[in-house]
Amino acid sequence: MRNKILLAFLVLSITGCMHAQTSNTGSSSSNADDIATFSAAKLYKLGETYSNDRQFPEARRHWQALIDNYPDYGLVPRALFGIGRSYMWERQYLTAVEWFDRLVKNYADTKEGRDGLSYKGASYVRAGKNLEAAETYQQYVAMFPDGERIDSAYLNIIDAYREAGKYAEANDWAGKTIERFAGTPTEANAVHAQLRMEIFRKNWPAAIKAADELLALGSLRGSMASTDEAKYLKAFALEKSGKKADATRVFASITDGSFYGDLAEQRATKGGVKPTSRTRTASLYTSYPIKYEFDILKNAKKYNIDPRFLLAIMKQESAFRSSARSPAGARGLLQLVYDTAIKYKDEAGYANLQPDDLYASSVNIAIGSIYISKLKGEFDNMYEAIAASYNAGEDNAARWLERTSPHDAGIFASEVGFSETKNYVFKVMNNYRMYKHLYDENLKRR
Repeated sequence: MRNKILLAFLVLSITGCMHAQTSNTGSSSSNADDIATFSAAKLYKLGETYSNDRQFPEARRHWQALIDNYPDYGLVPRALFGIGRSYMWERQYLTAVEWFDRLVKNYADTKEGRDGLSYKGASYVRAGKNLEAAETYQQYVAMFPDGERIDSAYLNIIDAYREAGKYAEANDWAGKTIERFAGTPTEANAVHAQLRMEIFRKNWPAAIKAADELLALGSLRGSMASTDEAKYLKAFALEKSGKKADATRVFASITDGSFYGDLAEQRATKGGVKPTSRTRTASLYTSYPIKYEFDILKNAKKYNIDPRFLLAIMKQESAFRSSARSPAGARGLLQLVYDTAIKYKDEAGYANLQPDDLYASSVNIAIGSIYISKLKGEFDNMYEAIAASYNAGEDNAARWLERTSPHDAGIFASEVGFSETKNYVFKVMNNYRMYKHLYDENLKRR
């Protein structure tokens, strides 16, 4: 009996300790009265912590308390920026505009104020309000001619007018950009913007001319374009204008084994699959291994995804480490964020999903496969667009795909507007190409 009483005491003690730990962990946000007593530094830090874990309403609550209680604190502009940015993450773009407006109005002399004006333009773009975006970016050019984002402001004006169908205005700003940034990567980006626009308009002679101007700049290092991309777009325009022999010659000059080289080779073989001519070696199989085969095959077949693409994403995202976590709170093999995962938890059979459940390989692969299959349907089965969405978000990828005309993987890649995302697409598609080279659709060695 004494042992039972002692055991009961121990259980109650342990439970009490666990309850105290849980309460302490959540105390900073669970009590509305307590938050008013927090220091400015603590409020800002907690807001940042919640934001990094994508708990945006909690982040905003702490930042709002900072703004209300400590209006003269030096990090108030950052808190305003964080609130605006959180609404962008939640795809509430016009609400984000309101917060960025408030930031610019009161703190235009700070870096956050300057960034806020740029992000206001980006919010308008994502909301489909391109003329408002163009006006906002022109405001940035006028207010901050030496601002940190001045080059992107010029380039965004070109794209905003283009997406609004104002091609004369887009070309006018391209000319201003080329003149303002002559001899820099921004000049190349402006010519590249003209080239993409003319391809979209199916103005093939103008596209060929712009491609030649881009190639004539020499090194494209530091720009959004590459020599291989410029050649591919030129060859594409030549082909569409009926100059088949010239197109074939330019396609053949593209670097073998590159993203654009692979696409050029496929065009030369009329769509035939010839991913790479590299010999299948033991080291290649080691570099591109099959991991989590059972779960990948089960879910790939269930959701009509190429299992080799799942491996390509997984290799890039986590290097097959189920414990991987990003600074933005993405977890596990396919680096899923919780606010995305909860959209598909019921369909995957995990109704009571908690954030750390995403570290379990079976859970991560099941939910990630559903997510990727949804993207596959949204982006017309174009794996390049799925990869871009995975890195930069669905709204950005959808906008880039809308600008992709004709519907071609190489044209889409040229429209990707972030250098990080573009490089990500190249890496994932190289992984995919190598997995297709080494394994069949059942993940058996070739």
